[in-house]
Amino acid sequence: MNPFVAALLVIGTVVLMELGAYALHRWVMHGWGWGWHKSHHEDHDHVFEKNDLYALVFAGISIGLFALGTWVPLLTWIALGVTIYGALYFVFHDGLVHQRWLFKKPPRKGYLKRLYQAHRLHHAVDGKEGAVSFGFLYAPPVDVLKKDLSERRSALRDDTGDAQPPSRNLH
Repeated sequence: MNPFVAALLVIGTVVLMELGAYALHRWVMHGWGWGWHKSHHEDHDHVFEKNDLYALVFAGISIGLFALGTWVPLLTWIALGVTIYGALYFVFHDGLVHQRWLFKKPPRKGYLKRLYQAHRLHHAVDGKEGAVSFGFLYAPPVDVLKKDLSERRSALRDDTGDAQPPSRNLH
């Protein structure tokens, strides 16, 4: 395969993975898949959480695509894009944002700070409702997320008549 086409397939897959991860995170993980994802929104002191099962599912998909790439070489490049996305997720989401390994301090400037703040805002609500910022590598501007979070909290309060849901420490 032409190296330029292969590179486009890999990069395109990484971009599509972020779009797919946004949708999966918003409508599956915070929907019918909350049973696994809930562990990610709870404090714990163990290495693994039930939410890590999602990583195993995507690893299985990537392995399957690599295996199918034996017969359809195009799928090998797509599998590589899925794998690269998984590695980026592991470094930036688990390592940087949640400090499960590697990073020990939050970033203080630039895009990494914005990514960190955006995901902390995602965790600012208890439960699956009212969260913002569902992407893993793309972070909307923090001021936009704060406004959205405030509006979602107001909407939840209006829907239930209850007081505003408690917020978590945002660091």
